[in-house]
Amino acid sequence: MDPNETNLPLEEGKLEENETVVAETVTDGQPSETEVSLNTEEMNAEVKPLTYVVRETREEVIARLKEIAEEGDVSDKAELDALKLNFYKLHRAAHEAALAAWVEAGNEAGTFVPERETLEDEYKEVMGVIKQKRNALLEQQEAEREENLEKKLAIIERLRTISEGVIDNNAYNEVKQIQQEWKEIKNIPAGKVNEVWKSYQLYMEKFYDLLKLNNEFREYDFKKNLEIKSRLCEEAEKLAEEEDVISAFRQLQKLHQEYRETGPVAKDLREELWIRFKNASTEVNKRHQNHFEAIKEAEQNNLDQKTVICEIVEGIELDQLTGFAQWDEKTKEILALQAKWKTIGYAPQKMNVKIFERFRQACDNFFTRKAEYFKQFKENMAENLEKKIALCEQAESLKDSTDWKETADKLTKLQKEWKTIGAVPHKQSDAVWKRFIAACDYFFEQKGKATSSQRSEEMENLTKKKEVIARLAALNTDEVADGAEREVRVLMQEWNKIGHVPFKEKDKIYKEYRTIVDALFDKFNISASQKNLNKFRSNLAGGGSSLSREREKLMRSYEMKKNEIQTYENNIGFLTSSSKKGNSLVAEMNRKIEKLKADLQLIVDKIKVINEQEEA
Repeated sequence: MDPNETNLPLEEGKLEENETVVAETVTDGQPSETEVSLNTEEMNAEVKPLTYVVRETREEVIARLKEIAEEGDVSDKAELDALKLNFYKLHRAAHEAALAAWVEAGNEAGTFVPERETLEDEYKEVMGVIKQKRNALLEQQEAEREENLEKKLAIIERLRTISEGVIDNNAYNEVKQIQQEWKEIKNIPAGKVNEVWKSYQLYMEKFYDLLKLNNEFREYDFKKNLEIKSRLCEEAEKLAEEEDVISAFRQLQKLHQEYRETGPVAKDLREELWIRFKNASTEVNKRHQNHFEAIKEAEQNNLDQKTVICEIVEGIELDQLTGFAQWDEKTKEILALQAKWKTIGYAPQKMNVKIFERFRQACDNFFTRKAEYFKQFKENMAENLEKKIALCEQAESLKDSTDWKETADKLTKLQKEWKTIGAVPHKQSDAVWKRFIAACDYFFEQKGKATSSQRSEEMENLTKKKEVIARLAALNTDEVADGAEREVRVLMQEWNKIGHVPFKEKDKIYKEYRTIVDALFDKFNISASQKNLNKFRSNLAGGGSSLSREREKLMRSYEMKKNEIQTYENNIGFLTSSSKKGNSLVAEMNRKIEKLKADLQLIVDKIKVINEQEEA
């Protein structure tokens, strides 16, 4: 029998940092000792913040701390740690919300200065009170341990005197009284546990070995001890089925304490009984250890996922975002990643704050650049509004002119210039457009009335264009035959030769024409890539060094696209999630990969065109 296989602490209470506990396992008549060094982090590792109620506001956290301070029970360090983590998590959230509002208002993140909050001062004040009470409690506990040590040393001296004197029934009764007194004395200084227990057990076993009681007393004592230790074995075995492994581990400590304090059993049963109790203890200890290993593994997996999310955000090329749609698309990606982040649990304690700071820094950098872009965008819109107002004024100054040809040309130029000007603030967009188009419409209506013959010609042109559309529509509904594409191009040339149509019908008739032409080309399997390739072929310069430079340019583009595909494919493996937002992000990344692959194929086709040109 090796009693050193199971090492359990004598006292269940929490330990202060770097405190050494001597765990002792005892067989009847064969004491042994093993020293186990534990620190606060190891002993309290099982108590996670989520073990306690999570408060929704900092006020609730402070209220609970005040209850603890007023009640005076400050012994539960795990709850205090949980409340501390709870408070600063909410505190950081409030800080981040204020920073986000500051940036959203168009300010730079670097200029943000948080306002001093009284809540943090109130929190520190109540924590100071609790700390003082905890220090007083620890001092009191240490004094009690020293007092208990003196009591146990006195008991050992009494037991030594009895074991060296005459052993009779009176001595037996006094020893039973000593055993009861020993059980009632609580904790002693950890450094004295083994030494005191060894002395007590030595004299106790010496007494029992020399005890000259009749068999009835001896057997009765052994029988009662057997009943107690058998019950302790059963309770230890049941703990293997306890769902809460932390609770099972703590209960086991109490069972070990009671097992040691219970007297011996018959000599032939000691080995068997101890092995049974030790095996049950080993199973509970193994589950306790596996529990924390599983937590560490899960936390490492969480760190890996959060690292990938940080890399994705940091990998966004902000300089390439040149339009509202691009910024909006990336913003949705960032928000999806933030939502994904919230579904991931804690990382290891040493890295949890660092990885969060890294992610927050990457997000802050993105939104700061976004704020700068939209600030510039708003300034540009204001400039565009001034330009369009100037065009409105020019159009209004021309609307009453009767110089039809010259004025029409001027207004047409103003309309073309209008299209080159970018967006304006949404609130003024409709008003400034209506003002401009009203001036243009007024002139052309007056011109139309004055030039009825021209109106007739435009109506005739409208009729001709409708006929072209009808012929295209007829071709679209029939089965496509050889040469149909050629016929479509002939009709397109015919369309281009037809003159102007009435101004109000211009956009409508062109949209109808463009829709049916696009549908026909889709039917002829002329994809956007093929159109791009055809345009590339027609615009390609002659042979020689220009072709070589174009090929080098395409090869560089090919490598960039290829690397971008690789990056997306590597990252997508870390974003598997059953959540709706997680699936949406994965689907979006898959669409981007397919688009990049199509672009990659187009580059290959362009290189082939260059090769054909060089061979020709």
